[in-house]
Amino acid sequence: MANLQEPDDLNNTVRVSARVHEESPYVSRYETDAMVRGVYAGRFFPIYNGEDAVHKYWVLRRKALIYDVPEKPVEISGPDAVPFLEKVVTRHVANLKEGRGRYTLACTPQGGIFMDGVLFHLSTDRYWYVQADGAFETWLLAHSGGFDVEISDPNSRVIQIQGPNAQAIMHAASDGRIDDSMKYFHAGFFELGGQEVYVSRTGFTGELGFEIYAMGEATDHLALWDHLMACGEPYGMEFSSTISMTARRVEAGILGNLTDIDTTMTPYEAGLGWVVDLDKDDFIGRDALLNADQRSLLFGLTCADALPSATSDVLDGDRTVGRMTMGVHSHTLGCGVGYVRFDKPGEWPGRVLRIRLPNDEVHDCEIVDLPFFDPEKKIARGLDRTIPTDGFA
Repeated sequence: MANLQEPDDLNNTVRVSARVHEESPYVSRYETDAMVRGVYAGRFFPIYNGEDAVHKYWVLRRKALIYDVPEKPVEISGPDAVPFLEKVVTRHVANLKEGRGRYTLACTPQGGIFMDGVLFHLSTDRYWYVQADGAFETWLLAHSGGFDVEISDPNSRVIQIQGPNAQAIMHAASDGRIDDSMKYFHAGFFELGGQEVYVSRTGFTGELGFEIYAMGEATDHLALWDHLMACGEPYGMEFSSTISMTARRVEAGILGNLTDIDTTMTPYEAGLGWVVDLDKDDFIGRDALLNADQRSLLFGLTCADALPSATSDVLDGDRTVGRMTMGVHSHTLGCGVGYVRFDKPGEWPGRVLRIRLPNDEVHDCEIVDLPFFDPEKKIARGLDRTIPTDGFA
């Protein structure tokens, strides 16, 4: 089931029993009658809250936003944690230092992408895999036979603070303990407002940002939220649903599991070959990937005249050659952007093709490499502190 978050999805809603999914412990701080929830990794989260999405986008790009996100950490611990993770994920684990994170995939035996997420090394024989949407905990349990490991749910809810002022906000929230020395994909335990939490220099927006992981029942969630909001107020931080995050993550070329990538795609087809360490002795899917075509099928698409949307056909002449997985309006580029998955490999970037929308309108489009800008991730790494001004009020 795809977890789409395009404009039409705000009206394509159903009533769901609250017992089925996990409610956020922060929801009372931002809930309004206009809120639309999504479900991701079995958790409710706000995809719209009645806000001006364009305004929130520019607050993200110029100041900072705080998000309540549904990413789900799963804990893998025990004497065999490292060899088990080496088997399950596509990148090296043994050389991941304590206090660091690493983006990695889990593949099916056929080489398809089952899950993507960030693996953190918390302490000796203790790791968290912060999973995307999907039943990853069950997958880990199913493959844990013969390993002395424990797979558990730390019940950690995640907050993201993203935007150019995020570092100053976290510096204030941590009484100065978090500063410029905390680099991209570094992490550690910190006290925020007198409570110990796990903090990483990561995010889902392509902006400079942090993720804050609560410690289950040991965390007073509302006190943590209030502390962060108070620290962010002098820096213009606002709350936003993920409507602004979605637009920015697409611009940044960040892919969504079960939406843009899934078990029918190899990492190579998704443009994620750099996440595959074939020099590892063994991992699930390695044999299939050894002989897989390493050309990408997933690229970016820009459209000046219309908003691309999922399921739109991409045409070369009158022939359908691919389909959109996601589409948004890029406020920075001033056009529609999205991802297209082609049926076959080819020299697609630089081509001018046509897109046929679900309403049968046809418009010209251009195929581009991902991401749409900042390919070296200088913004997220804190190396580019230029603040955009266009379009912000």
